[in-house]
Amino acid sequence: MVLTVVPSSKKMFLNLDKKNRNKVAVIDDSGRSVTYGDICDFSQKFAKYLPQRSLIFILSENKIGSLLGYTSSLSNRIVSLIISVKTEKGLYTNLRDMYKPEYMWVPDEMVNQLGYECVFSAWDYTLVKTGFPPVPLYEELSLLLPTSGSTGSPKLVRHSYRNIEANADNVRRMFELTDNEKAMAILPMHYTMGLSVIASHLLAGATLLLSGRSLLDKGFWTMLKEATSFTGVPYSYDILKKMRFTRMDLPNLRIITQGGGKLTSEMWQSLAQYAQDKGKKFIATYGQSECTARMAYLPAEMAMEKTCSIGIAEPGGQLSIIDNDGKETFEGEATGEMVYRGENVTLGYAKCLEDLTKGDENHGVMHTGDLAYRDADGCYYIVGRLKRFLKIFGLRIGLDEVENMIKSEYHVDCYCKGNDEKLIILVTSPAIADQLPAFIEEKTHLFHKNIEVQIVEAILRNESGKVINQ
Repeated sequence: MVLTVVPSSKKMFLNLDKKNRNKVAVIDDSGRSVTYGDICDFSQKFAKYLPQRSLIFILSENKIGSLLGYTSSLSNRIVSLIISVKTEKGLYTNLRDMYKPEYMWVPDEMVNQLGYECVFSAWDYTLVKTGFPPVPLYEELSLLLPTSGSTGSPKLVRHSYRNIEANADNVRRMFELTDNEKAMAILPMHYTMGLSVIASHLLAGATLLLSGRSLLDKGFWTMLKEATSFTGVPYSYDILKKMRFTRMDLPNLRIITQGGGKLTSEMWQSLAQYAQDKGKKFIATYGQSECTARMAYLPAEMAMEKTCSIGIAEPGGQLSIIDNDGKETFEGEATGEMVYRGENVTLGYAKCLEDLTKGDENHGVMHTGDLAYRDADGCYYIVGRLKRFLKIFGLRIGLDEVENMIKSEYHVDCYCKGNDEKLIILVTSPAIADQLPAFIEEKTHLFHKNIEVQIVEAILRNESGKVINQ
């Protein structure tokens, strides 16, 4: 096994050492802040305790201490696996036993229950040494994130250093970010979109307003009034709508942006109209963990006319469609699987410890698994997932399409699943249960006896808004 010693003179992650040292980089819910100089100084201190390239688990939360572990690991070529501090114990144990991290960066209050050797503490976080030996790591491997859907999944997305910096630069260009920005960063750090917000704004030399508060918390709204941008997932905007977000006076807010799933047509139009009326920009984005979060965006000036479109490839990327006949096209109207090309396409997956030595398996090309339509103007629309379809008595039923129809018609939360004999609809409103079979039969021509409606108290979602355990 060859171990790489961290060099004393190295390139800082995202060129953090080239920013204004006195500029505030991050403010969190505690009211404390760090400058770009503080981040660089902390990175040098961090390196003294990790003298060789290692694997580290970061049990993350949206706090400065967690973020410093992330930036310092990347700057010192320490490979981090980021999971939520709230990850269920059994899932965490499974990940730990499978990937055997030499170190962990954890909140102070977790140190005693883990029982590992403490190395040093700062910013309410502690570096602990697990006793596992160093493991072989591919030299360009930089970051590991669980795949979407379950933060405890042993299947990880492998990122290179170039992946993260390319995506950060693409997003910086896409939103025309400058060092004057104050970005509201509420999406969890272990979530790929949350890290995209962090990396792109740090690259721009901007300020992050890092918050783990609920959107119902008064402190969240106090912080939001200072923000120039806000990034949310559809679930975030559902909550904000109930809080009458579009009626609030937020004079500093310049950009509202969305990722992490498809908005309903009604929500989209509400946000686009709000942006137009208030002189702001509404920019919808699309991405996957496998492409370091972002891949496409709809320019703000097209929001009113291209409802629910993911738009065009982000700067530095390229989109195409492969139709049912296997023909790939880059322009003109087409429907089929969407393919993305760019330097932010990740290396591949890891399903076990040995996979951490693998190199680049994707070579800059990602077959997204999303079924998309490209219109005559070159704008893309996600129609559904290739695997999110049922075929019942010859009828092809798109589960995403059915969910969107129900949400748009009845304004309730729902989730669809099923098999080759039955479409199962989970819905939170008993009042519409009897109406749904006839509604779906009319829209899809599926016989109502093949439609089952189940009433649930809630559609369970993880912190990024994705449906789990249904």
